[in-house]
Amino acid sequence: MGKKVKKEVEPPPKDVFDPLSIESKKAATVVLMLNSPEEEVLAKACDAIYKFASKGDENKVTLLSLGAVEPLFKLVSHEDPLVRRNAIMVFGIMASNNDVRKLLRELDVTNSVIARLAPEEDIVVHEFASLCLAHMAVEYTSKVQIFEQGGLEPLIRLLSSPDPDVKKNSVECIYHLVQDFQSRAAVRELNAIPALLELLKSEYPVVQLLALKTFGVISNDRETRIILRENQGLEHLFKILETKEFNDLHVEALAVVANCLEDVDTMQLIQQTGGLKKLLSFAEMSTIPDIQKNAAKAITKAAYDPENRKILHEEEIEKCLITLLGTDNDGAKAAASQAISAMCENLASKDAFGIQGIPQLVQLLSSENEEVKEAAAIALANLTTGSPSNASAVAEAEGIEPLINVLSAKRDGTVANASAVLTNIAMQEPLRLSIHGVMNAIVEPLQSTNSLVQSKAALTVAALGCDADARTELRNASGLEPLVKLLHSKNDEVRRNACWAVMVCASDELTAVELCRLGALDILEEINLSTGRKNNFSEGALDKLLDNNLSQKYSQMGYLSSSNIITDGFYDYGQVKPGVKLLSLEELSIQELNDHRAIILVNAKLPEVSPSAEDKSQDLYYGRTASSSSIRKSSKERTRFVADKMGGPIERDKLHEFSWELHISEIEFELKCNVVPIGKIKKGTFYHRALLFKVIADRIGIGCSLVRGEYGRAWNEVKLVDDSPQGITGLLLPPQVYIVDLMYQPGCLMKQGTLPARSSNQSVMNCFGCLESMQFTNAGAENVQFTPSSSANRPTWAHQYLSPRSGETFRITEVCFIFV
Repeated sequence: MGKKVKKEVEPPPKDVFDPLSIESKKAATVVLMLNSPEEEVLAKACDAIYKFASKGDENKVTLLSLGAVEPLFKLVSHEDPLVRRNAIMVFGIMASNNDVRKLLRELDVTNSVIARLAPEEDIVVHEFASLCLAHMAVEYTSKVQIFEQGGLEPLIRLLSSPDPDVKKNSVECIYHLVQDFQSRAAVRELNAIPALLELLKSEYPVVQLLALKTFGVISNDRETRIILRENQGLEHLFKILETKEFNDLHVEALAVVANCLEDVDTMQLIQQTGGLKKLLSFAEMSTIPDIQKNAAKAITKAAYDPENRKILHEEEIEKCLITLLGTDNDGAKAAASQAISAMCENLASKDAFGIQGIPQLVQLLSSENEEVKEAAAIALANLTTGSPSNASAVAEAEGIEPLINVLSAKRDGTVANASAVLTNIAMQEPLRLSIHGVMNAIVEPLQSTNSLVQSKAALTVAALGCDADARTELRNASGLEPLVKLLHSKNDEVRRNACWAVMVCASDELTAVELCRLGALDILEEINLSTGRKNNFSEGALDKLLDNNLSQKYSQMGYLSSSNIITDGFYDYGQVKPGVKLLSLEELSIQELNDHRAIILVNAKLPEVSPSAEDKSQDLYYGRTASSSSIRKSSKERTRFVADKMGGPIERDKLHEFSWELHISEIEFELKCNVVPIGKIKKGTFYHRALLFKVIADRIGIGCSLVRGEYGRAWNEVKLVDDSPQGITGLLLPPQVYIVDLMYQPGCLMKQGTLPARSSNQSVMNCFGCLESMQFTNAGAENVQFTPSSSANRPTWAHQYLSPRSGETFRITEVCFIFV
């Protein structure tokens, strides 16, 4: 045998580089390795970067600044499974950083990450791909991208993954996605409810919690609640509530139950199975504030349905809520108050809360917590609306002062509802009289920029303003100015309530004058001219203002009714044009003498003695209607006194000789003032005499109106009942309106509408006496017909020329009349 010869090893090819182990302690170097063409280098680089990024947020920022994200994005879809896995692990951990997520959105990585959720991928890839999506789904733009790119379906499939981390990441991502209604509907259509219910059985609390939070969102939709009920979801929820070890899940479980209770069918099912009693007992007995709060919120949601309110009342929900009012937690107190507000729609519940609930709610008005204060005010507003007994209970619980105090609260809801409670209390006169200091406090709410606060504050003024002391308080507190400003509001309810308040406050002359000074009269006139802005109270407010500011009313409207009683301080300025502001008496008194019409002032003391027995026998008191015969019998002896004081009777054809203008001018010059007291006038014409007659008639109790005509005319109207026809007794005839003659035949009464009445007081021309018409012949021997007529205030004269041959009508344009 020959000797064995050792076989020589072939040397490696000259063009192949020998393997080289590189150890780097620089992140930048490893980032550069992400561009390597070798799978082994890429996998190791990704693994090193994953470990580096896991150490903290600062390292993630460092990697971002080194440009690691772009090459990693390319590696997420690498063909090598190990490289792909390690790259997605880096993405999953780095996506927790906000700046990294921003770049990921710009690179539009969601499609590539969703692809890693495919069933054939490694479970580790599922874990970190779902983690990446969970981080990104926090922001709206990414939510939309994930939904539109079909990410919801694979995420739902992974809820059944054997790996708890995959389940946790998937359900967390779904929780973020279902904040959008489109995803909620998709979750329902993809049959995700059973899989989510299975997560409630998980041994990991975080998975259970995320599933419950997801249910808390998707159960806002009625369709989802039906599916949840059909899949025994309520049983799962109540098992959690009944398990003490799951007390960290009770809050979220109650949130889901709260949504489910909105459905009457669910409420009835829970009641029938005894679940409702357990729930109420659970709420009362729990010592965990958040559980108490969520239990009250569940009741609130359920109470929005009338059938649910009925069921809750049958279960004596009122006791539970009153108990929750006494807890030490502000959140639970506020939630219980809100539940009481909702239950107030049930009248039986409203009555049940009154005895014990109202005193506790009144105490909560003094809470330092603004949310509690607001919730208590809302509850009291609902309890007292339409319930006089509850309004009385608030007063008995000494709630008026705390309510006044919260009118300066920070929250608009608190202020608005406190105003509403005070309004409800003021509906009862005995309680209203016990309210003091509200008008001072209501000034600030009247100046609010919130329309609800403005509306409620104005309504409070309307409720309290019927008392003179309250009106004085509001006037002294400068509250009328902001009230008048609310008349400008574009909000219909605010404007309506402001008109109501003005109408009530204008009940006394001082307030009415102040309101007019602030411009209320002009604003109301403007409102009433608009069909869209006027309301039930705007016209009443205008009338009330004028009725308590008779000087303004007479100057503007030229009419005072028998119910408008002239008192001292009244002045007749004359007719004012629309839009012209009437100056006050003080302003007119300081003006220099001018050639304008004198302002006639009424200023006299009221008689201290009552009308005589003779007056009573004549039935002349204000408010009663005397017979025309009795008036006529005593007219010359008793009431034409006016004519004597104003220069006596005037013959019709000598009226132009009655120099009353000079007389008035002499008085003005004597007083160095344009304001002339009516008592100084010895020569007065129509409007002087009519005003004096009205003043005297008002003071002795005769119902009398004052009407202004044109061209210096004015007259008085009285309503009289004619005597019954002979032979007929007990027949009550309707009253007739008569005009009083104070110029030509003082004491004469003329029935309204007749020619003597028109010619004596309304017309400015009286050429033909009392003839209804006159015929005469013109130069052409044709008949001419003359007919006088009149409208309401201004007389018109129709002069027609009738030609019998042609049948044509002509108007005579040149006719000479004698002015009288």
